[in-house]
Amino acid sequence: MALELQGVTRVVGGKVHIHPTTLTLNKGTMNVLLGPTLSGKTSLMRLMAGLDAPTAGRIRWDGADVTGVRVQDRGVAMVYQQFINYPGLTVYENIASPLRIQGTSAAEIDRRVRETAEMMRMTPMLDRKPLELSGGQQQRCALARALVKGAGLVLLDEPLANLDYKLREELRVEIPRIFEASGAIFVYATTEPEEALLLGGNTAALWEGRVTQFGPTPQVYRQPADMVTARVFSDPPMNFMPCVKEGNRITFGEAAHAPADGAFAAIPDGRYVGGFRANHLEMAKHSGQAIEFRCSLSVTEITGSETFLHVTHGPDRWVGLVHGAHDLHAGQGISLWLDPAHIYLFDTEGRLAAPAAYAAADLKGGA
Repeated sequence: MALELQGVTRVVGGKVHIHPTTLTLNKGTMNVLLGPTLSGKTSLMRLMAGLDAPTAGRIRWDGADVTGVRVQDRGVAMVYQQFINYPGLTVYENIASPLRIQGTSAAEIDRRVRETAEMMRMTPMLDRKPLELSGGQQQRCALARALVKGAGLVLLDEPLANLDYKLREELRVEIPRIFEASGAIFVYATTEPEEALLLGGNTAALWEGRVTQFGPTPQVYRQPADMVTARVFSDPPMNFMPCVKEGNRITFGEAAHAPADGAFAAIPDGRYVGGFRANHLEMAKHSGQAIEFRCSLSVTEITGSETFLHVTHGPDRWVGLVHGAHDLHAGQGISLWLDPAHIYLFDTEGRLAAPAAYAAADLKGGA
């Protein structure tokens, strides 16, 4: 069983919401749609569900063309950011409601409701009303109502966005377990790279209605196909700087140099763009190969045990994420260090030319 999108597009009022997209989502897989607000995540989900019709292209489910099939005639369940329960009904009746609409027998309803409640760890709450539950429990109730139908495709549109940090962490752990127990195709939309990494499975990076890369989540994160994907799959977005490769040396920015070894040795001489993630900038030299960059500090943001450093290096603006709370002042000069093993190289068209050495090693090790 698989869901196939074949050259699917969506155009509304002359504006392209989804550019030509071809994806295959297989049975029993977790698939994350990762991208910023208005990148096309919800539009793509609505096409998958049948809530909207594609302007062009075909959608197939288990080999059958379902492009024109109504959402109510498909085996689809959806859970939204604004989770909805019936406040006047018990948790049991909330979960049972789609089965009652389908005309399922009382015995089968009872069996499936209790089985789903057990999977969702809601058995002790079946006699309660939704308003007697915590936010996380209410969202689990909404998830249970979606899963009880036995849908082959479950679409989760930023389902944790309105929960507080503790509840989000709780459900981020729960959802992969629920997914494995159900055996359905899960599609989960999020704006957060960390959430995509925690959920695992496959990730589709989206930017302005385009799927820029789709594949196993660790691979998309560690070897982004282009600068756009690298920016989407980094929080804060990946930092960039100009680079020049000449023979066995690479110059980063204006005056920082490093040997062109490993994957860097195999690429032709020329101009490139170096990319690195915020957490790889450091305030001290912790590696013998680390390069020093003299920067000017613009803003600091202290978030408990970590500090975001907003700096300029020549014409480039970077964000660093360093451990500890640092008492720094806007406008002061600051030295930041970066190990070349954490630098990606992209060509002048934005395509990945050489992965960062640490990322390539992680993938080879299966991490």
